[in-house]
Amino acid sequence: MSIKRNWWKVLAVVLVLYTVVAGLLAPVPRLDILNESIRNLYFHVPMWFGMTIILTTSVVYSIRYLHTPTARLDTLAHESAKTGIVMGLLGLATGSLWARYTWGAWWTSDPRLNGAAIAMLIYGAYIVLRSSFTDEQQRARISAVYNIFAFAAAIPLLFVLPRLTNSLHPGAGGNPGFSNYDLDSNMRMVFYPAVIGWTLIGFWITQVSSRLEFLKQKIYEKQLA
Repeated sequence: MSIKRNWWKVLAVVLVLYTVVAGLLAPVPRLDILNESIRNLYFHVPMWFGMTIILTTSVVYSIRYLHTPTARLDTLAHESAKTGIVMGLLGLATGSLWARYTWGAWWTSDPRLNGAAIAMLIYGAYIVLRSSFTDEQQRARISAVYNIFAFAAAIPLLFVLPRLTNSLHPGAGGNPGFSNYDLDSNMRMVFYPAVIGWTLIGFWITQVSSRLEFLKQKIYEKQLA
């Protein structure tokens, strides 16, 4: 592997390692209720950022596929969506763990939690939808259309509707955002690299899974020849 070509992978590893070490050991603000659980900010929120960016990439590939149908664009859209779903599920898991130690329950009726769960179910249906078609072109075309719909539904569920209602999350329902009262300069030194690191890891996973899928397609084509 050429370091010059894959510098971003090295950067991803360095940033995530830095996030894990600094996230667990670096000093954090002493706040009521949150206490040490505020360290989850370095994992939970960056994973949502990474999920959003990668799902955006997926829908761009789907739009490109509808304009210029190719198996490559379909595969890239699909693999990006799968990575986004994984990061979304990790975001839900870390959020649930955080809720347990700050709100006293693994799950609450908080609109952002419920919106995130619904968004993941919508994307889960995308995976099921793809598996229900045997014709490759039909599967790719319908999946591309559904992917656009899923993204259009997920963004309001994650970022718009929770801000219009009461929410326990910072930055919603009249609550101040993290940046307003506890994301101090020390935490920013870890938080922003965490966002970049987890996002790059997501793209790396997508690249590996896409290459594997391309290889499977080549083997299948050779078997048919």
